[in-house]
Amino acid sequence: MNDFKLDLSNLKKRAEKPSKPADIAKVDAAGEQHGFVDRAPKAQRGRKKSERTGQVHAKVMPSVATEIANEAMRRGVVQGVLIEEAWALYKASQE
Repeated sequence: MNDFKLDLSNLKKRAEKPSKPADIAKVDAAGEQHGFVDRAPKAQRGRKKSERTGQVHAKVMPSVATEIANEAMRRGVVQGVLIEEAWALYKASQE
């Protein structure tokens, strides 16, 4: 005697949802007439991708860090730009 047995024989499969583009457009049009609007984002959200994806974690003496930060602020660039320029100068001196 199993009191928790479920009778699944009377369950029926539901009809499939319409998936044709014409059917979907028809349903969307009817929804818009009744005040339902599509709230899906229209464009990709978030920050735009940058070509600068590599990171350099340089540990420097506090006085050097202050000088780099001050120079970047004076020139209106980020510290990474200063590092890129310094590296280009170094490579040019090696050739």
